[in-house]
Amino acid sequence: MERWSGVLKIPLDASTSRNYYRVAASLCLSSSSGTLAVPSANAIFFHGDRVQDTGNPVIERLYDLQKVAEIIVSKFGNSVNAWVVEASVFDEPFAIYKDFVPSVNQWGAPKSYLPTGFPASSSIVSLLSSCLQEEGKEVCLIDQFASVHHCPRTFVLGFSKGGVVINQLMSEISILDTNCAETSSAIVEEPMSQHEKIQIIPASKESFLNSISQVHYIDVGLNSSGAYITDHNVVQRISQRLSRGADSLRIVIHGTPRQWCDKQRDWICKEKDELVRLLEAETENSGGKLQVHERLYFSGRLPDLQMHFEIIDSLDVS
Repeated sequence: MERWSGVLKIPLDASTSRNYYRVAASLCLSSSSGTLAVPSANAIFFHGDRVQDTGNPVIERLYDLQKVAEIIVSKFGNSVNAWVVEASVFDEPFAIYKDFVPSVNQWGAPKSYLPTGFPASSSIVSLLSSCLQEEGKEVCLIDQFASVHHCPRTFVLGFSKGGVVINQLMSEISILDTNCAETSSAIVEEPMSQHEKIQIIPASKESFLNSISQVHYIDVGLNSSGAYITDHNVVQRISQRLSRGADSLRIVIHGTPRQWCDKQRDWICKEKDELVRLLEAETENSGGKLQVHERLYFSGRLPDLQMHFEIIDSLDVS
């Protein structure tokens, strides 16, 4: 399957936003027509704090948005669309995802993960829609022979500081009504025929949150508390949604000694352990539909910054 790849500079809302996000995209193309094809899933990766001029080629390669998009495709398969999002605002190196987590402080650390208003899911839908509009200038949006398809699954991945977006999404998933109809489904109209439609991305916060089937925490960590969500009520409500009929949710927590063995920031490991405990305690209550996996990488090495980025290359998503 052929692909379209590029790095776009996109406003969250073209009419109101002054902040621009850099988003690397690697999208499936139809082999017959070269137009965008229906992906098996959308994999959305939120990057961490900015890295520049480290002198370490490994770190700088794995910060590169387009390279990370290629890695994500290699992990999940050539039929996925990969999106790699960099924060729009930085305080020196510190990424600030304030459109997704409104409670963050000046360094991007969260004060809370309140789901009110669904800021993360609403922002993601808006950002991906803006990306598709921009990409449509370079490639036809869909195959003229495409038919209506179900909305693809979504995999969300948060690396380092990008984990705050994952925590916010977990909070928003927990209050979504299980019976919420997926109105405003992700449909893009084919320009050559008004009768042919194709679903590429979710087009509402409800359909987006309902489409999430995998959540990956990737060596997340902060200089203050809040790296992992540890609210029992959030995990319990997610479990209850699953038991009432929502689709299964797989949560994988990946880490390295860089974060999990940092004695000066021991809250990171404590929060990770608490989240794993809460998730495992709810597995049975969810009817087995809540799945949790914990994976440690580079356990035989001393902690360093390079391994923090190398985990992206070594990621096991099986």
